[in-house]
Amino acid sequence: MRTRAASRAPFAAIAPIAPIAPFAPFALAAVVALAGLAAPEAARAQVPPSAAEAAAYRGLHAAAWQGDAAAIARAAAAKGGDKAALEARDGNGRTPLHVATFAKQRAAVKALLAAGADHAALDSGRYDAVTIAAVADDEQTLAILLAAGASARLVTSRYDGTALIAAAHLGHDGVVRQLIGAGAPLDHVNNLHWTAVIESIVLGDGGARHQATLKALLDAGASTKLADREGRTPLALARGRGYAAMVKLLEAAGAK
Repeated sequence: MRTRAASRAPFAAIAPIAPIAPFAPFALAAVVALAGLAAPEAARAQVPPSAAEAAAYRGLHAAAWQGDAAAIARAAAAKGGDKAALEARDGNGRTPLHVATFAKQRAAVKALLAAGADHAALDSGRYDAVTIAAVADDEQTLAILLAAGASARLVTSRYDGTALIAAAHLGHDGVVRQLIGAGAPLDHVNNLHWTAVIESIVLGDGGARHQATLKALLDAGASTKLADREGRTPLALARGRGYAAMVKLLEAAGAK
């Protein structure tokens, strides 16, 4: 259970945190066999703080996890703040901003951003706060980050993807629309040779939210021509899965 007993020491150093193993994958499906690729054995998705890590947090990490925006503001005001503490890392490379984003502590996110936290910082899994919020389907936190100047264009994760690709994979259509509005690259190709359009099909379930995701991408002008490594276009992939509604959307967009 979370407590409100955050450290009052401005920008106190966090306690050493032992690695947690094994890590549970956070909202990442296995790469589908139909795409002709096996899931990388060592690949893990986002890793939120464990209960043990959270209990060991001190200083800004503790304030971020607990949502103690007042403590963050006090620390930022003390002697002009301490940039190094804002960017301090826990055992998985998470800054306080990453922690607050995982915890959906939006007041803490705002306070950290106001204090100058680096919204482009990547954790050990190469995830920034925008991609963390996108994977969590957390539209409110995402809006806060984007309004503060966080980029929707960063290349993140061990798949060299983007927040848009991650959100499309999961069918987070509202997040996808936000990211498109923020200038996310529509046709970025990750190291699996998939775009957001392709991921919405090959890692989706063909249901309403993945359909809405695909429609948002197509309406924004995402390419229907970019194919996977085997040369299969989005239309061919949708047909192969029997996703009739997605086939109609692609055909209406001129896909071949």
